[in-house]
Amino acid sequence: MKYYRLNNRITAPRVRLIDEKGEHLGVVETSQALNLAWERGYDLVEINPQADPPVAKLINFGQFKYEQTRKQKGPKPKQIETKGIRLSLRVGKHDLELKINQAKKFLEEGNKVKIDMILKGREKAHFDLAEKIINQFIGGLSENIKIEQPLNKQGGRLTIVVAKS
Repeated sequence: MKYYRLNNRITAPRVRLIDEKGEHLGVVETSQALNLAWERGYDLVEINPQADPPVAKLINFGQFKYEQTRKQKGPKPKQIETKGIRLSLRVGKHDLELKINQAKKFLEEGNKVKIDMILKGREKAHFDLAEKIINQFIGGLSENIKIEQPLNKQGGRLTIVVAKS
């Protein structure tokens, strides 16, 4: 990070002063600029020491330093979430279409979609029907879908994770 002289560490006898709003106040004595900074509750920071006379600005130095580090880091990358959709063996055609549209929305936002189907009681004997419904669901999403995690059977639960390719 760049080093800035502030307040009493400014050695130049005169500075070109810019106030907290960005307005140019002209060339003033350093002591006069320090008094003005103290009255307004700001720090006097030497922004450009190579200029003749050096450029100094009235700013809150802590906030200025924070903003500089934020600029260096850049924006945070978007976190990819895994959204869940739960299906059942007795899902109706309309309900399936609604859930497909919801999953499409999740995928457009850049999220992964975890499709869950829990089989209860005698439904556990019909894994073939459950796989058929899940395949129908995935087929309804679109062509540019990749399977992140293949169909997994654990007890009476079927799960699969898909993402946009």
